[in-house]
Amino acid sequence: MPIVTLPDGSQRQYEETVTVMDVATDIGPGLAKATLAGVVDGQLVDASFELSGDAGLRIITAKDDEGVEIIRHSSAHLLAQAVQRLFSDAQVTIGPVIENGFYYDFAYEPGFAPEDLERIDQEMRLLIEAALPVNRIVMDRDAAIRFFRDKGEEYKAQIIESIPEGEALSLYEQGEFTDLCRGPHVPNTSHLGFFKLTKLAGAYWRGDSQNEMLQRIYGTAWSSKKELKAHLHRLEEAVKRDHRRIGRKLDLFHFQEEAPGMVFWHDHGWTIYTEVQNYIRKRLRSAGYQEVNTPEIVDISLWQKSGHAEKFIENMFITGSEERTFAIKPMNCPCHVQIFNQGLHSYRDLPMRMAEFGSCHRNEASGALHGLMRVRAFTQDDAHIFCTPGQIQAEAAAFLELLYSVYRDFGFEEVMVELSTRPEKRIGDDSLWDRAEDALTTALEGTGIEYKENPGDGAFYGPKIDFSLKDTIGRIWQCGTLQLDFIMPQRLGAEYVTEDGSRETPVMLHRAILGSLERFIGILIENHAGKMPVWLSPVQAVVLNITDRQDERCKKIAESLENKGFRVDLDLRNEKIGYKIRQHTLSRVPYLLVIGDREVTEGTLAVRTREGEDMGSMDLETFVQHLQSAIDRRGNTDN
Repeated sequence: MPIVTLPDGSQRQYEETVTVMDVATDIGPGLAKATLAGVVDGQLVDASFELSGDAGLRIITAKDDEGVEIIRHSSAHLLAQAVQRLFSDAQVTIGPVIENGFYYDFAYEPGFAPEDLERIDQEMRLLIEAALPVNRIVMDRDAAIRFFRDKGEEYKAQIIESIPEGEALSLYEQGEFTDLCRGPHVPNTSHLGFFKLTKLAGAYWRGDSQNEMLQRIYGTAWSSKKELKAHLHRLEEAVKRDHRRIGRKLDLFHFQEEAPGMVFWHDHGWTIYTEVQNYIRKRLRSAGYQEVNTPEIVDISLWQKSGHAEKFIENMFITGSEERTFAIKPMNCPCHVQIFNQGLHSYRDLPMRMAEFGSCHRNEASGALHGLMRVRAFTQDDAHIFCTPGQIQAEAAAFLELLYSVYRDFGFEEVMVELSTRPEKRIGDDSLWDRAEDALTTALEGTGIEYKENPGDGAFYGPKIDFSLKDTIGRIWQCGTLQLDFIMPQRLGAEYVTEDGSRETPVMLHRAILGSLERFIGILIENHAGKMPVWLSPVQAVVLNITDRQDERCKKIAESLENKGFRVDLDLRNEKIGYKIRQHTLSRVPYLLVIGDREVTEGTLAVRTREGEDMGSMDLETFVQHLQSAIDRRGNTDN
């Protein structure tokens, strides 16, 4: 007689074996209708899973995160079934869950056309209406290989052949469709109504460019119509906010084939870049950092000593001269150790905070390049802190305070924090990793910051804390990092003299706030939809005449604002004022200063904002105070 313990501590006793669905039905018909799966003693299982003995049970519905994942995984199977109904020659391969949705890869020689997505969508909805039961089948490896080969599914057979012998496999069937899967899945297809197929793409079989190209269909799936609608709205907003589109429209930057993954900054884009850089430079100076600059091309031997060559050689640009091999630096840390090593340092010299706007290059795959977000040439707001073990907590706390302050100035209030621990491929003894992970954990807990653990995702030389920002449409961007490293300074011979006269290796804290300036500017452009905060706007105000009678007054106003340090444009074109206002509004200029005959007579400006607000007439000094106040607010993007 199994006793089932529910999350609230209540218990239910049954005379015989029961399934998760049986327990849900016993609790109430509403819960039974909503049940997708269960968690039995910590294991996620199907609703049909049998409880033959005492167990703890949590019922999973679409309101749970696990429930949404199950919906997405089951939607991938639904997609595959619909495709095979419509395109009988299509072979299925894999169909995993991804962020916000799913995809499925198919081997289909003719290839799918964009208009096929609508047909597949309609077929999926017919399968949902049929409420097909989804059943789990257990089959041994060899039988599963035969099963899929008999169905002509060669790709599935190859997947199973890569699984060790003797392992029992689970298959899921719904109607005539059967797929290899660990599960769990929804009890029937009626739970899968809130989805949309989003796009087609190509993908190599098993991700290897030497293999054949497959057809990939992407989709998104949610637990409710409201959530699906909100996600589709975010997708529409993301298209509107695409930094590449805005960059072209506002003449900020461009890319071209002669320099793939490398940015050609135009005047307005470079203005944003230098403002961001100068802001960070000022904050670092105030926080006690010295600014350095190191060579971009360094002998390969340094990268071999540091461990980077072993880890990153395929992503490094290599060149040669005079029978020596050089690498264009992919990061700055080994070079900063070389500066530290010039001269013998005492414990009294520590902490030493060393910052660089380091120009780095990485040979990213061409298919991975994505505007400013993924480039081959980039500049990091990089810094390294050389300190004693006893200084780690204070330095980490000071960095966290600086990081949160900078993010607020850029308009980001919500920061997500992850602690990433030792990866499988790493350098250094486990004892050093134990010390490093304990130190970062203590630093986080000492500040009271909430964080999640991300096991196995640390840097190859040490654990790290990653900081991610949420933008105005809910997307998450990983930007800052704090990495604790006992290993690299040891490998590169860094030492300091302790209080008792002995030699010790300093602790090295790798840290960045923005990550790379290119990517962070891309994030800013998308977060603000091109309407940069006033302090970052390439042009902060534009002076417009109505007729040529106001030209001299306009020139004096523009000159006066420029002399006060503001970035100002002057538009004296012989165009209608309405046309000029629309054009500069579309160019995202924060303030439009219109001068007509009345303004000349009264010595005033008619001030409008890019949001269309008419601020009325004011004298120049009043506007200067308003503009300066808007710049000083930084994080507040309102005019």
